[in-house]
This record gives sequence, C-alpha cells and structure tokens, in this order.
Amino acid sequence: MFEEEADKTDDSDEESAKPTEPKRRTRAKKDKGDKKLLPSYVLVKMVMNDESWHIVRNTRGVTAFVGPGSKPIPLTEEEVQRLDIEVYVPQVEFEVGDSVKITEGALKNSIGIVEEISADKKKAKLAISMFGRQTVIEIETSAVVRVD
Repeated sequence: MFEEEADKTDDSDEESAKPTEPKRRTRAKKDKGDKKLLPSYVLVKMVMNDESWHIVRNTRGVTAFVGPGSKPIPLTEEEVQRLDIEVYVPQVEFEVGDSVKITEGALKNSIGIVEEISADKKKAKLAISMFGRQTVIEIETSAVVRVD
C-alpha cells in the first residue's frame, strides 16, 4: 500500500509514494490507518536528469537522497517486489512497422513508421518524412495513435 503524493510537475514523469502497511489492532487501542514502513522516506519514480534531480533536491523538506555522495540509487527488482510496489507497464496499440499518427507537439498530424518501441521508457522511434528526407524521431508512446 502507498500513500500517494499529490505533487507532480506538469512536464515530467515523476511519481512519489510513501510505503505503508495496515496497522495491527490491539485490545487496548484501536488504531485506524496505515503504519509507515519507511518513516521519513519518500520513494520517487522519475527519469533521472539534472532538472528532475534539482526539482526534487530543492523541494521543501527533502534533505538528501539515499546513496553515496547524495547520488540516488535505483531500487532493484527484488526490493520493488519486497515493498509490493505495483509496476505499471503501459500497453501500446501498435507494433514495429505500423503506420502511426502523431497527436501532440510540433509534429502533430504527421504520419510515421514505427521503428522501435521502448516500453520501459514509454517511448517509440518513428521514421517520418521531413523536408523530403526520412528522419528518425523519438516520441512518447502516448503521443501517437495507430493509423488503420
């Protein structure tokens, strides 16, 4: 179980959660709610770059990252399973070789051919025609739809 954080930056893929577990009931005291597994820690799922590091590091109440020299260390698959963190893998409705239409951004309404899909990054590489030449671009999978 996780206590979800409402703070999300508009232009990034950052999510945060506080691991919790149900509290045990005792005869002397009836507790409601969840017990924190890692008090004072917040787990953040984000694409690690200078900008995202700066945003998290300068958030009020954040004192440091866990890791050597305050460099964050990603959790292993085993640690994620032990904490019972739900791993969400988005479903894409197109495959390599399919024609797709871009629905967002500067290249909106452009048609391209899918060359590669990276589910873990939620991105796809498309070959599109720009200025009479084939150009490969990388775009989020949520910004394209399959053309029938």
